[in-house]
Amino acid sequence: MQRHNLEHYNPPPDTGLNVIYVDDCMLVLDKPSGLLSVPGRGDDKADCLISRAQKVYPDALTVHRLDMDTSGLVVMGRGPEMQRALSIAFMDRKVKKRYIAMVDGIVESNSGTIDLPLIIDWPNRPRQKVDFTEGKEAITRYRVILRDTTRNVSRMELDPQTGRAHQLRMHMLHLESGHPILGDNIYAPPEVLAKADRLLLHASRLVLRHPVTFEEMDFEAPAPF
Repeated sequence: MQRHNLEHYNPPPDTGLNVIYVDDCMLVLDKPSGLLSVPGRGDDKADCLISRAQKVYPDALTVHRLDMDTSGLVVMGRGPEMQRALSIAFMDRKVKKRYIAMVDGIVESNSGTIDLPLIIDWPNRPRQKVDFTEGKEAITRYRVILRDTTRNVSRMELDPQTGRAHQLRMHMLHLESGHPILGDNIYAPPEVLAKADRLLLHASRLVLRHPVTFEEMDFEAPAPF
């Protein structure tokens, strides 16, 4: 199975951008799993979503990021002014986000809210940890879409209310008796990692206001799993 990590960065082939929306102000792309959102350290990590986008749209600038292994919707601003306006919307939590995930085990509750503060686990970075003293607020609403008792997995709809690093991975890891996301090469035990050939986490929906017209925009990209 192919495993993506930064020591052996092997991005998916560049077959062209999957453009969900574009105008003079903004660009919405569907990022494939295994591709960095922005360049990593070293020339071997220069290939990323923003570099591919700038080949077609030279004024495209990063507004927010998805983890390398996460697929789905990414918004870019066209020019510094649009980048700034969109970035503020994300920082002010005015953007609604929805993710689809496949997790190990059968989640018992149909829906709920997870409120567990997170902080980087420095000796083991990039791992995060729950910390009620020093951690930053992290809140996720969840809903079970499907329970597959044959495979012993649950399909989840996740709505993060905050944007902490690895928030959804950590919150699923601590939900009930623990439901790590399939294919998670940071937190999942080997048997759960082996259930998928990629991290089964996808940013499927973004709702935000257009930076110029202020019209509410609703973007969707179905999960590829």
